Amino acid sequence: MKRILLGLLAGVVLAGLAIVGGVYIYFAGGYAPVATAAKPMPFEKKLARLALHARIETEMPKAVPIEPTETNLLAGATIYQEHCAVCHGLPGQSKTAIAAGMFPRPPQLFRGTGVTDDEPGETYWKVANGIRLTGMPGFRATLKDEQLWQVSLLLAKANELPASVKSALTPKEPTTAK
Repeated sequence: MKRILLGLLAGVVLAGLAIVGGVYIYFAGGYAPVATAAKPMPFEKKLARLALHARIETEMPKAVPIEPTETNLLAGATIYQEHCAVCHGLPGQSKTAIAAGMFPRPPQLFRGTGVTDDEPGETYWKVANGIRLTGMPGFRATLKDEQLWQVSLLLAKANELPASVKSALTPKEPTTAK
């Protein structure tokens, strides 16, 4: 009986080492897709999404400390244009070349539901912390907490913005000198 258990244990250890070795060869040998145009690795999307949602669920703020007033939404629009629009787009505009060349593709937040179906605390967490290996930077070190909430509320309310805020998000036509 002892020999059977030792043989079983040895088999499990050897199988584990073979799997770890195979994964190492896959990455170190240059077989893993790393270009933005390459297909994702097996289970890449599922595992990344699983980890992200589990982390956000435990860490996102549950209460929003500011109100979605017109002033806060206008401030959020300014922040969004300066820091977010190049990847996540503006209402009625086509994707930028930067957004089209990223992997994973950044969601266009003013198309479809965007993140209006997410809790504002979830969007806040993503804006504050960023999302590893996606190109989404964290802004906690560069924006004040109030600014993080302003842009998060802008996105949470993207489908019901006042006309003044929609206008602030509309790109202005460039003026030409005559």
